[in-house]
Amino acid sequence: MSLASYIGCNVEIPLSDEESDSLIIIGNCFSDESNRQAVRENQFSTPFVYEVSSDWGIEITEYMDKKMYAESKEKLIVLCEIMDSFLEKGEYFELYSCWVGDEGEKREGEISLPISNFDIEKIELPEKTLVRFEK
Repeated sequence: MSLASYIGCNVEIPLSDEESDSLIIIGNCFSDESNRQAVRENQFSTPFVYEVSSDWGIEITEYMDKKMYAESKEKLIVLCEIMDSFLEKGEYFELYSCWVGDEGEKREGEISLPISNFDIEKIELPEKTLVRFEK
């Protein structure tokens, strides 16, 4: 199984180039249409859903391998920078990470954060937590 991260937003955004070596890829990696439909229906309040990843989803907990922990923090910062360029003041995007196949299960947490100027060192984002980033 793979940990997938999904974003939901009210605006359409372009998919990443499949050949990209960027830290964050917006496009299909681990999930299929049924996974994205399940996360749209059960977790998000937005119409557009995308999978975002590189080789693993975004999860930030103290129990993680230190390398993956640091990489997830970096991915989250890059994702927020990307989304900041697509959103207008007052808009938001949502982030949800779970194991592929668990998209319809009950979420375990929910938080709201600003899209920028948050303290990455104080954030914990375990799987099945819905995060709303507001611009």
